[in-house]
Amino acid sequence: MLWIYYALLKKDAILLITINTFCVFIQTFYTFTYFYCAPKKERIVTVKLILLFNVFGFGVVCLSTLFLEKGLRLRVLGYICMGFALSVFAAPLCIVRKVIKTKSVEFMPIYLSLFLTLGAVMWFFYGLLLKDLNIAIPNVVGFLFGILQMILYAIYRKKPKQVVEEPKIAEHIVDMVKLSTMVVGSELSTLVPQPTTNDNNGGIVEAQKVKKEGSNTEETNKQNMKGSNQV
Repeated sequence: MLWIYYALLKKDAILLITINTFCVFIQTFYTFTYFYCAPKKERIVTVKLILLFNVFGFGVVCLSTLFLEKGLRLRVLGYICMGFALSVFAAPLCIVRKVIKTKSVEFMPIYLSLFLTLGAVMWFFYGLLLKDLNIAIPNVVGFLFGILQMILYAIYRKKPKQVVEEPKIAEHIVDMVKLSTMVVGSELSTLVPQPTTNDNNGGIVEAQKVKKEGSNTEETNKQNMKGSNQV
């Protein structure tokens, strides 16, 4: 919308008006598609950003440049448009960082990078022919960033995607249960002594000794009773 406002103040900028009007409709369609597919939290964030930049920001720019002279207004508005254009071209840098980190071009489609680069070249020559640096300079940066993205695509397009397997919670629970069972079983085996063959033999010998002593005691008692009867 800023480029449309800029083109309305500038002479012989019909292409700038028509192309950016078409871009506004395309971006509106993208935004509605995002609203349809995004969860509620992301929708709220998007509404806040639209109100901040498209309503409040655009309104501030229009009001602040409305009271300036025509030549100064066009110059100031051109600087503002150039700043936003540079930010648009610099936005894919976060994707470039992700590509280098993951060594995968999954999040960087080659056709988008290709046509952004071609568009930057065309807009550069258009601004150069109009002798408008506000149009030409941002597209130089856009061309460089587009070349960078295509170089990264050529480097990492054949490399396999690095997948970090995260252990499942259910498997963790099963492993912990097994481990705790093994620990408890080992502790019980140390606390409760198991009988051995030698202990069994020792028990038999002791039982035989007790039985023998009992029989000897009975014989002694019988002899004492016989002696008392004789007396």
